[in-house]
Amino acid sequence: AVRKAAAFRPIVYICSPYAGGDKEQNIANAQRYCRYAVDSGFLPLAPHLYFPQFMDDTDPAQRQQTLFMSRLLLTKCNEVWVFGEMISQGMASEIRKAESRNKLIRYFTKDCQEVQASCEN
Repeated sequence: AVRKAAAFRPIVYICSPYAGGDKEQNIANAQRYCRYAVDSGFLPLAPHLYFPQFMDDTDPAQRQQTLFMSRLLLTKCNEVWVFGEMISQGMASEIRKAESRNKLIRYFTKDCQEVQASCEN
């Protein structure tokens, strides 16, 4: 049998609020944003859904380590997708890293409507 090659899926970094405000709602939103990325033909990477499984966000040292690892993963992505109207401190750090790496940054509403894309050169 001939195997069909898997379709290429660019990796997108999902940038959305985590700890600020309603954490449970923020997690549900991030899951929805990841699903939107999959449905749009992309492979989503959402470290803020992954790292809290084994890192303590309330411990300042672990939070800094988590933010550092998240920014490292961001450098491996093709694009950065920013969701929602509120930019948290952590999100701002991720956006600055994306800009410094000349990543395509796309902005979406919390309802997944694209409003802007930018690439700092």
